[in-house]
Amino acid sequence: MEEVTEAVGNITIAGGAAGAGGDAEAHKKNRIQVSNTKKPLFFYVNLAKRYMQLHNEVELSALGMAIATVVTVAEILKNNGLAVEKKIITSTVDVKDDSRSHPIQKAKIEMLLGKTDKFDELMAAATEEREAAEAEEQS
Repeated sequence: MEEVTEAVGNITIAGGAAGAGGDAEAHKKNRIQVSNTKKPLFFYVNLAKRYMQLHNEVELSALGMAIATVVTVAEILKNNGLAVEKKIITSTVDVKDDSRSHPIQKAKIEMLLGKTDKFDELMAAATEEREAAEAEEQS
């Protein structure tokens, strides 16, 4: 798994945000690299909500088997009216494997999601519900 993380860290993307200089740094601040083994699904859902609150959009990125997790997170956010798809990029990347002499290819997805018009309203309503439930619990 370390080699996958290392490979993701070493990936450079031609064109798009990477070619924009200063914008590339801002772009990385809202990127979530998703794993299907390290964290539960709703960790990524909640993290994506937080990133959208801070940056107005979030980029979900994954390799191999974790691609299904990215798609699931995106669908949860879309179905709850919180996000819209802005861009989806698929590709393959070479990942070094110490047990083999040649690198193996892994599928990669990058999905850019933006806030919906009702995002702030829905998040405020969810916060109110949570606070009301906590107050009821304490009384």
